[in-house]
Amino acid sequence: MILFPTTQPRDPRGATRLTVEQDGKTIEVWVARSPAVRGEPEAFVLEFTGNASRAEDVASHSAARWSNLPVEIWAMNYPGYGGSSGSASLSRIAPAAEKTFDALKAVAGDRPIFVEGNSIGTTAALHLGATRPVAGLVLQNSPPLRQMIWREHGWWNAWLLAGPVGLSIPAQLDSVANARRCTAPAIFVQSSADEMIPTKYQDLIINAYKAPRNVMTLRGADHNWTFNNSQTRDFSMHLAWLWVKGAGRPIPPSTPATTMPQ
Repeated sequence: MILFPTTQPRDPRGATRLTVEQDGKTIEVWVARSPAVRGEPEAFVLEFTGNASRAEDVASHSAARWSNLPVEIWAMNYPGYGGSSGSASLSRIAPAAEKTFDALKAVAGDRPIFVEGNSIGTTAALHLGATRPVAGLVLQNSPPLRQMIWREHGWWNAWLLAGPVGLSIPAQLDSVANARRCTAPAIFVQSSADEMIPTKYQDLIINAYKAPRNVMTLRGADHNWTFNNSQTRDFSMHLAWLWVKGAGRPIPPSTPATTMPQ
């Protein structure tokens, strides 16, 4: 009812494939580096896609969004998506995310790891934010799955369907609870006209987040909005704030000279 996996081949747009093994199954990861990397990356970003996307689609795109910062992107395909084995299931998302983070940590060493998620991918990102030593989070259009199911759909079926479905959401993906437990700084990107995840639900997560956070509102944007040039510049400045706040490192000279969020 929630996941819509795809497995057909897709163009990785220059990203490189690697795999992580988990209990005899394969987790597929696509890797790309931002243009700011010279030699080795100074930090890493673990990316979790939206339900209709795949890691092949977003690895190089995410590297371009982080273009002013010397990072390497690891974009993970959920079990049952792309080349990740097993069947698609909400219960398999958090364990796969943990395994991939731990594999990335072995590569990163002491270098910071940021986690980024879009839509349903924010559930995995927030889980790691609550359970792993992440440097910071980037969360775009975050759904509180259980609360949305109960409040948006329970009324028309007397909660006979919405109640059990909501309770079936794994506790590991309870984004409101995870938001309360996060200690790393976060950027929330919120589409003001999101028809799939209305802002009143996104606000449940934003308001629960007690660690330092900034909210970037995309006025008039829908769920699948693509940044325009002005929004791309604003996003770069939010990333600069996250870089300083989360990684404790100076802003690279390539960052646009605009007032950084406080």
